[in-house]
Amino acid sequence: MQIIISGGGIGGLTAALMLQARGHDVTVLEAVREPKPLGVGINLLPHAVGVLSSLGLLPALREMAVETTALVFANRHGQAIYRDPRGLGGGYEHPQFSIHRGQLQMRLWAEAAAKLTVISGQRVVNVRDEGRRAVAEIETADGPREMTADLVIGADGIHSALRRRLAPNEGPPCWRGVMMWRGTTWAPPFLDGRTMVQAGYSQAKFVVYPIGAPRADGLQLINWIADRRVREPVPGLTAPDRADWSRAGRLEDLMPTFGRWRFDWLDVPGLITRAEQMLEWPMVDRDPLPRWQLGRSTLLGDAAHPMVPIGSNGATQAIMDAQALADALAGSADLDTALAAYENERRPQCARIVAMNRREGLDAILDRVEALAPEGFTRLEDVIDPAEVAREINSYKAAAGHRVQGA
Repeated sequence: MQIIISGGGIGGLTAALMLQARGHDVTVLEAVREPKPLGVGINLLPHAVGVLSSLGLLPALREMAVETTALVFANRHGQAIYRDPRGLGGGYEHPQFSIHRGQLQMRLWAEAAAKLTVISGQRVVNVRDEGRRAVAEIETADGPREMTADLVIGADGIHSALRRRLAPNEGPPCWRGVMMWRGTTWAPPFLDGRTMVQAGYSQAKFVVYPIGAPRADGLQLINWIADRRVREPVPGLTAPDRADWSRAGRLEDLMPTFGRWRFDWLDVPGLITRAEQMLEWPMVDRDPLPRWQLGRSTLLGDAAHPMVPIGSNGATQAIMDAQALADALAGSADLDTALAAYENERRPQCARIVAMNRREGLDAILDRVEALAPEGFTRLEDVIDPAEVAREINSYKAAAGHRVQGA
């Protein structure tokens, strides 16, 4: 088939490569005129790494990323609550990687550009159906143009133009009063140099993990995310204007909360103050849609299911969408049947993850420990049953698609 993908992010590019590998004629249209390796760190869960590995990208991931050994949950005093082994050491078939988002995107961009048509500076603003074909209406620097295809895939993010066709009155993204600051800092490795940590609780949380190997001076590029509730989650709460997203963060917004978070193994205020970049975003999502398909178009990634960034699900779920869509199209000669199969597989699971993350997802256990032991603890067993912690974390992981070998 002739397929147009609107959006050259991680999900769109992965879908393009998966579809091209199955013989489809794919064109990616990206709104940005000059894609650059922007952003900070992300985590690729093992099931997403398996998809990228099937495209021959595992050696590149090993070169660019840090192979994550564990996710550690800790309180705001730096005391470990639970250590969850990840990747091969956790019994998974594939590694888990912590990686710079921009570097991954540019590698996928280069792979796609070598195998299919990738065009920048082309924004898909609408799609209309003409018989059994889709017509993409496109904005360019030289004026509007149109392209026809058998299928148009909207991988154009949380502000998706294709999503607006399905939900024209949806309004702005949902916000529950939490802002997040993302930064990267060159610092000495912490713990084993390959561990991801979530410390704190829902009112104030600090997530930290390395995204590159140590350089010659021994310093490692550390990615960190500071979440802080700035408003109570009342009905009708409106997120900051979109023009203020990704703006430069300010130390004075973080230090009153995180300025004393000095652990035996990590100096949180030191990381924040030495950051080479720090950006601010509202933590938002959208309500699940009742459908993703409209005529000869469907949605993928954040366009389909934007979710609160808990549990490393953003890029991972977009990559899983890409595989499911490619498999569905290969499994049926009828496009409507294939798109229904794709949606039936992916939409319910992603809706569950959106709902779980609104209830704090994996971080819910941090709130429970904070409520039971706000000043910390000597023995975790005196505060909460470790087996209960393990059950709650493993239940979330199973719902989010984690599958260890032999399970």
